Amino acid sequence: VQLQASGGGLVQAGGSLRLSCAASGLTFSRYAIGWFRQAPGKEREFVAAIKWSVLYYGDSAKGRFTISRDNATVYLQMNSLKPEDTAVYYCAADRGASARDMALSSRVGRIDYWGQGTQVTVSS
Repeated sequence: VQLQASGGGLVQAGGSLRLSCAASGLTFSRYAIGWFRQAPGKEREFVAAIKWSVLYYGDSAKGRFTISRDNATVYLQMNSLKPEDTAVYYCAADRGASARDMALSSRVGRIDYWGQGTQVTVSS
């Protein structure tokens, strides 16, 4: 199983980025796929998740980020980026979870697969 995250980069505040998480080796439709982020010195934070057509967002993403999927890729469209969005963004796959479950801190240790992360840097 491989989750390949891409699309990160350097952007000015107010700009946009679209992250991609390409999954291989798993039956995509059976998994909740989520995005998390971790900034230096901070704990990993839930951003958004999707399972089937159900979406769930963390507070930091509501109104600015949109998660979507096609056959084997999950996207995170990030608009109106702020410097505090600077972090390494990871995608993750969890077969036993709903989209909402992935937001639970208790669920993080039970996630089946993690991608390698992609750096997002937002300059002020």
